[in-house]
Order: sequence, then C-alpha cells, then structure tokens
Amino acid sequence: MTRPTGTTPGAAPPLDCPCGGAAPGRSPSAPAPRLAACCGRYLDGAAAAPTALELMRSRYSAYVLGRTDYLRATWDPATCPADLDVDIDAPDAPRWLGLQIKRFEPQDERHAIVEFVARYKAGGRAYRLHETSRFVRGDDERWRYLDGDVSER
Repeated sequence: MTRPTGTTPGAAPPLDCPCGGAAPGRSPSAPAPRLAACCGRYLDGAAAAPTALELMRSRYSAYVLGRTDYLRATWDPATCPADLDVDIDAPDAPRWLGLQIKRFEPQDERHAIVEFVARYKAGGRAYRLHETSRFVRGDDERWRYLDGDVSER
C-alpha cells in the first residue's frame, strides 16, 4: 500500500489500492492492484460494485482515504449512523494497515456475507477488527452494507 493512512488535504490519492486486492485465498505477498483498476472506479462513481465482496473492499478503501460520502452512499439507510464521520487527519484516527478477506458467501441474489480482518494502529497499539458483515442488494441493484458482527482484539 503506497500510503496506508490515506491522503492529506490537497494530496493525490495513493497509486496502489488500499484494499490490496484482498480476496479469500489471495496471498498476502501478492502485489496490490492500482487504485484506478480496483476500488477507485467505485469510489469515484464510475461504476457500482458488482458484488458484496467488491463493495466490502471499496468501503475499506473509503475508510483509509476518509471518504465519508462513499461510506454513507453504500450503507443501508436503515442502519447508517447519523454521526458517521471519518477524519483521517484527527490525532486519534486509526492508521489502517491491511485487509484480509476470510470468506465471501453469496446467500441469494439479494444477500451476501463477507468475513474480514482489518488491521490498524491507534494510540500506539495494534488492533485487529474481525467482522462478519451482511450486505443487501436494493431494488436499484446496488449492494449496500447492512450490519455486522464485530470482535476487536
């Protein structure tokens, strides 16, 4: 990952995609795809994520890059928190270090599960966010994050 903490105001986005191209079974040593060829097209609105897996990866990239607008647009309105704010420049902001997709499980044409582990540092300590996320596909055919079961260590 070129810049794991995101971008500073006025800076260009990283060349490599923050998600690293994470997928079940993908080697952690595999090179990260370019942002433009991976999550960038979803973040910029050029395309909608075709599966919950791509949506999950693009949402991770949005957290890294501080793209609250994208996070809100891809969160089911029934569960999106009113106080969602991602300030990557805040002194206590997490510094995202990497994403691993443990499993991707389409349940039917409208529901899917993605289990992932995201590593980050905050306050000088390292953490692992392990979540099993649920995604729904709306009438507009777009995938949205619904909710998830989280465990932090």
